[in-house]
Amino acid sequence: MDDTINERKEDRLLLDRQLCFALYSTSLAMTKAYKPMLDELGLTYPQYLVMLVLWEHEGLTVSELGNRLALDSGTLTPLLKRLESAGLVRRRRDADDERRVLVALTEAGRGLRQSAIGIPEKLLCATQCPIDEIQALTKRLHALRSTLEHARTVPEQPPVDEAVAHMP
Repeated sequence: MDDTINERKEDRLLLDRQLCFALYSTSLAMTKAYKPMLDELGLTYPQYLVMLVLWEHEGLTVSELGNRLALDSGTLTPLLKRLESAGLVRRRRDADDERRVLVALTEAGRGLRQSAIGIPEKLLCATQCPIDEIQALTKRLHALRSTLEHARTVPEQPPVDEAVAHMP
């Protein structure tokens, strides 16, 4: 075999060529960029995500909230307890179905929305990317997540084409 082809195959295992690492390290950088803004609100990044969902759709069940955020109840319940202790949300059993727990914002939780309203714009500025580029990237990432969530199996040998062979 040609050494150039073998070298390319080996290069596929370089950390900086891995999509998963690019997504992971970017997620860490994104969370770090949010931290000073969220510290002012007294929220962690996961708590902020919960608040975003509740500001959008108040009165969800814990299960609906977990589905929206792709979090299991073991992760979500401690977040909700901390938000409840902070006086931002209230949890109560559904009167129609005691198995369901409803999550609602308190007045303080609703009021915090106004303090958070400038965060997306500040973060956009931090990215130094044009809004249309951010919107296209967000749309592409949503599509990628959907594809991965609906993938039943991962092929043993993915098709190799010129795009894969020449990945940066």
